[in-house]
Amino acid sequence: MTRRANQFTRRNEEQTQRRDIIRVPAVAVATNLLLLAISLLLAWLMQGINAPDWVAVVLLVGINLVGVYLLFGLKVADQWEKAVILRFGRFIGLRGPGIFAIVPIIDRASTWIDHRVMVTPFSAEKTLTKDTVPVDVDAVLFWLVWDAEKAALEVEDYRVAISWAAQTALREVLGQMDLADILVGRARMDKELQKIIDERTTPWGITVQSVEIRDVIIPQELEDAMSRQAQAERERQARVILGESEQQIAQSFADASLAYKENPTALHLRAMNMLFEGLKQQGALVIVPSSAVDTMNLGGIAGLTSLATGIDLTGSQGKQERKK
Repeated sequence: MTRRANQFTRRNEEQTQRRDIIRVPAVAVATNLLLLAISLLLAWLMQGINAPDWVAVVLLVGINLVGVYLLFGLKVADQWEKAVILRFGRFIGLRGPGIFAIVPIIDRASTWIDHRVMVTPFSAEKTLTKDTVPVDVDAVLFWLVWDAEKAALEVEDYRVAISWAAQTALREVLGQMDLADILVGRARMDKELQKIIDERTTPWGITVQSVEIRDVIIPQELEDAMSRQAQAERERQARVILGESEQQIAQSFADASLAYKENPTALHLRAMNMLFEGLKQQGALVIVPSSAVDTMNLGGIAGLTSLATGIDLTGSQGKQERKK
């Protein structure tokens, strides 16, 4: 038996022990003590007026019997509770919330039903999925009792019953799903679990409000393998994106070459701009093949540039001499 199964068993025993405890409200104890004090006071008064002994005995016994009746017959149910009353073992009705009375020995409050929303954790350990992967799944069940009579009479212990119903439903759902569907489809899994558990608990007077998957634990080796697979997938996507970028760049170059083919002047201007951009760097040295110089007529251009530079220098020297 697993650790969680032992926890469920201990919880069942605790619930049974609490159910078997006779609940005596404080108002019943106070009333009993008050009647006891009244009986003692009357006995003292009877003794003072020299009343017959049998009168005092009758008063004492009568008042104490009333006190005992109220002690065990007076019950109080909290706002969220209802008591299931049995008379000689047969169901006669529900009582509460509030104060009510039963006939001691004849009647008994066998079960106290809580109508608040209850929270029950449950789990499935080492359960095989559809693709034979062992997983541990933890979940939480939110439910409430809508029919106290059915919850008390149709099932021995509705708290433990709903816990085991939820656990078996979880194992059933896990066996019908692949690991990938479990990891990414928790919302669908929650709805399916709620539907299955609600169908099983409705005859017990219990409705399931929601089921929430808290955690899915897979083997460490499989987790490492999935991590490597995800990393490889990201690297593949990065390479695909890089290849698509290279393809777009090559297409742009192809379109540019067609434009330069029809317009050589644009190609020369582009080449000169590239040289200019390279020479802007301080101390930059650009080596241009002779074939490129002849093709773009860079030699003639360089000569014209040198000639223009020489003319500018000669003119500047003449102006300086005339000023002197």
